[in-house]
Amino acid sequence: MGDVVNLHKLRKAQARRMEQVKAEENRVRFGRTKAERHAQSEEQERERRRHDGHVLTERDKT
Repeated sequence: MGDVVNLHKLRKAQARRMEQVKAEENRVRFGRTKAERHAQSEEQERERRRHDGHVLTERDKT
């Protein structure tokens, strides 16, 4: 005959496993370190300034 199983504990264990799987997916999808986010924002700011430096004004066109 089979073992007696506490369904409440079984459901909680399954819920924990599902939360861990979802957490892992989120870490892969959204996980960037603060340093990576900071470096990217600095790179974007450098590119914006570089681009702004190449924009022609009305005075430059004549």
